[in-house]
Amino acid sequence: MRKNTFAAATLIAAAALTLSACGSSDDAGAPVAEVSAESGSDKAATVLDKPFEKPDLVLTDTHGKKYDLRKETKGKPTLIYFGYTHCPDICPLTMNNIAVAKKQLPKAEQDKLRIVFVTTDPERDTPAALGKWLKGIDPDAAGLTGSFSTIQAGARTLGISIDPPKKDKEGKVTSMHGTQVIAFSPKTDGGYVLYGEDATVGDYTKDLPKLIKGQKP
Repeated sequence: MRKNTFAAATLIAAAALTLSACGSSDDAGAPVAEVSAESGSDKAATVLDKPFEKPDLVLTDTHGKKYDLRKETKGKPTLIYFGYTHCPDICPLTMNNIAVAKKQLPKAEQDKLRIVFVTTDPERDTPAALGKWLKGIDPDAAGLTGSFSTIQAGARTLGISIDPPKKDKEGKVTSMHGTQVIAFSPKTDGGYVLYGEDATVGDYTKDLPKLIKGQKP
């Protein structure tokens, strides 16, 4: 499921950047991210003029151990994505696209890259469930879970809207969440590049070598 929210505004042109998500709700309180007017619609990456600060999140990883996001990813090129393992489409596609692109990198660069998947459905996504799901995509990716309120607050600092999981008319539990991927620079630890759900394997394959160096894609 997806929704459209206006979570970022262009600094110069004052035009809104549409962000997609799984589900449907408004989030007028989302932070404003300043993006360059030079960002063309033909590019998957949106470079932010004012990078996001890395969320101060301390959650639990797939081994049941504490994972301090800032500490574990400090000085490392990092991609952060919020989603859930029961997602039928966008979440697995996004994570698989990144994983396939990562495999195209030299081993040394693969080892530098940090990929972090934060669940939006912590009640079902236990450390064991996250580990099993990620094992089939990228065993080296960090899968994080914790209290919903903590996760929601962390996502909000990145302009990502997350609603509590709920049952639809058919009794199926769904999680409504923003589907953007945020890339953090190894130089500044700032979230300076944003990708929407339409980003392809080719887009990530082309951009990852630059993101690993903290360069603009």
